[in-house]
Amino acid sequence: MPVEYDEELVGELRKAFASLENPVKLLFFSDPESECEHCDDIRSILNLLASASDKVSVIELAKGSAEAERLNVRMYPAIVVHGVKEYNIRFFGTPAGYEFAALVEDVVDASRGEPKGLNPRVAAALRDHVAGKTMIKVFVTPTCPYCPLAVRAAHRFAMVNDRIYGDMIEALEFPELADAYGVYAVPKIVIEVDSEDRVEFEGAVPDAYFAAEVLRANGVDPASVGVLATGRRGGVSMR
Repeated sequence: MPVEYDEELVGELRKAFASLENPVKLLFFSDPESECEHCDDIRSILNLLASASDKVSVIELAKGSAEAERLNVRMYPAIVVHGVKEYNIRFFGTPAGYEFAALVEDVVDASRGEPKGLNPRVAAALRDHVAGKTMIKVFVTPTCPYCPLAVRAAHRFAMVNDRIYGDMIEALEFPELADAYGVYAVPKIVIEVDSEDRVEFEGAVPDAYFAAEVLRANGVDPASVGVLATGRRGGVSMR
């Protein structure tokens, strides 16, 4: 589901990006040796964002490049968002449909250098108590209205602690990986710490609930650091 846009959307993006404070780089990684059905759509999306502000630039890189190795990019196509600093804000697959808005909000946050709307207590708990390399995989589909909430949470968490990787994974573009993780409804969240410990749940949840699961995956009792895991879930079945 590629993004369809007109001058009205471009105008809205320019308004959203008018307040960008610092440059943002959108690193687009592709595998030139494999057929990429959605790469042109991704290029179109990224070029649209770049056209809306001179503070947004697109850099295209290939599998096997030094940057791909340095940033631990192992799946393609991929987008990594860098702003005030290098963040582990990552998209695997096309940020189309509802995910387009998540990418736009990520650009604004990366330019500002802080995640909008993240409770300071939650941010402090994640910053101070997540010690392992923590991979948050958020499986999505472009027609799921709840998925961007989970993606944005993972990306905001990644902004406050560089040991956290927030990965959006488009389940329809990576079906084998989705099958391996038993993705039957989206958003499906998988949290891995140092490639071993794993916590899984489905549905978009409040930040405190999500952060509590990240802390548990790191062996931390969330209540002991002031994070109370409460809230309702929303999700969409893929069946």
